[in-house]
Amino acid sequence: MLTETVEKALNEQINKELFSAYLYLSMAADFESKNLAGFAKWMKAQSAEELNHAMKLFNYVLERGGHVELMAIEKPQQTWESPLKVFQDAYDHERFITQSIYSLLEIAQSAKDYGTIEFLQWYVKEQVEEEAQAEHVMKKLEMINDAPAGLLMLDHELGQRE
Repeated sequence: MLTETVEKALNEQINKELFSAYLYLSMAADFESKNLAGFAKWMKAQSAEELNHAMKLFNYVLERGGHVELMAIEKPQQTWESPLKVFQDAYDHERFITQSIYSLLEIAQSAKDYGTIEFLQWYVKEQVEEEAQAEHVMKKLEMINDAPAGLLMLDHELGQRE
């Protein structure tokens, strides 16, 4: 059974993961409007992944006998000045989510909730990958420096994401 503090923190993390999905979907829409379908596809896949992260938490709370409390999802930013700015924001957002997972882990440790501590290890590992992916694309965009040929090549590459 979850303590009230752990349950509240898990519900807040569900909201953050749902916002992440919403944010990446907004980024996808911005890319679509700029005719960068590969970038958009990458962001749509990222949005779906974040929704899966939220559902994993959702199911865990229920599995532990807790109550899922869905909260309002903040409206995400709608447009960005460049693909680089999008990925800088995505990278910063993933770093924010990593810190949120670490805080959640500290709450579980304080509550001596060993089941939740074990459950959250998956998220700790996942966040290493999430940050690395966003940083990888961000660094490529820094090298490209908005050169049209480079953007088109990267758009094609990102469009290969499943």
